[in-house]
Amino acid sequence: MRLAKSWEIVAAVVTFTSVLGAQTNPPREPVARIGDQPIYDEELLPSITGQLWQLKNQEYDLKIKALESLLNQRTLEAAAKSKGLSNDAFLEQTVDRNVPAPSAAEVEAYYFAQKDRINQPLNEIRPQLERALVQAKRQQARQEYIDQLRKSSGVVVLLHRPKIEVTADPARMRGNPDAPVTIVEFGDFQCPYCRAVQPTLKEVMDKYPGKVRLGFRDFPVRQIHPQAQQAAEAGRCAAEQGKFWEYHDLLYANQAKIDLNSLKEQARTAALDLERFNSCLAGGKFKPQIESDLQSGTGVGVTGTPAFYINGVPLSGAQPAYEFQKIIDSQLKELESKKPAE
Repeated sequence: MRLAKSWEIVAAVVTFTSVLGAQTNPPREPVARIGDQPIYDEELLPSITGQLWQLKNQEYDLKIKALESLLNQRTLEAAAKSKGLSNDAFLEQTVDRNVPAPSAAEVEAYYFAQKDRINQPLNEIRPQLERALVQAKRQQARQEYIDQLRKSSGVVVLLHRPKIEVTADPARMRGNPDAPVTIVEFGDFQCPYCRAVQPTLKEVMDKYPGKVRLGFRDFPVRQIHPQAQQAAEAGRCAAEQGKFWEYHDLLYANQAKIDLNSLKEQARTAALDLERFNSCLAGGKFKPQIESDLQSGTGVGVTGTPAFYINGVPLSGAQPAYEFQKIIDSQLKELESKKPAE
């Protein structure tokens, strides 16, 4: 009898496990059929991956904004409660009373910066300007105080921006090959914004020696930049000779001249093997690879240039250095937190 009951228990466990497995791994359900041929959800992804990543980033932006607001509120509430005060009373006593009144020079500077919009004499509008400046100063001082409260309270934000895997081309990489942070740029040699961001990228690389590497991938916007495709092919031909970055820098430095003759002249300046370069360019050797870069970029959400992926975190446009630095710092901090304790 005991043996029979044991087998009954085993059978029950096996049955329960099978049911649980069926629940956690349900069979694929088609989203459409053509006759007997099913179409599955994953077949839709190649054409919409970019848009889905944009939606995920928008979701993150909404969540991080709400999270920052909640963290500020709760940190402030805890500090105010320890003094037996409301949030407003606590801030008034702790922060507001220490904010100095704006000087006459500050009021005048603010007025002249807004003069066209204000369209009233300074003497008539001075009291309103003073109140506006006091309010702005208090807001800034309150935020700085709350930031300090958060640091002293040990607040840690664990919500991270979604990432997408973007591979770099080893033949077009500059910086420490073992750097923990990789910036992949999708660029267009005829794009003025791509040219404008080059000093920013140099500034970022200089700020993080050994910690950041930069990779380039082609995204010629052929609809509006008719010379971009051939310039991209020329860049690939230079990379074939191990001089991509020398050629890359010359193209952006002389962006107004990227016609065929100018591309060949820049090859001469970069000390390339001209016969090999000209043959490469004339034969369209790297057109398939450029097309592959375009498809990869479109697949990860690139809609214009320049577009950057910093360890998979997207950043679009010719952004200032501090926008790169914010993401790089967060990535370095994230990587540091994952290191095993010594």
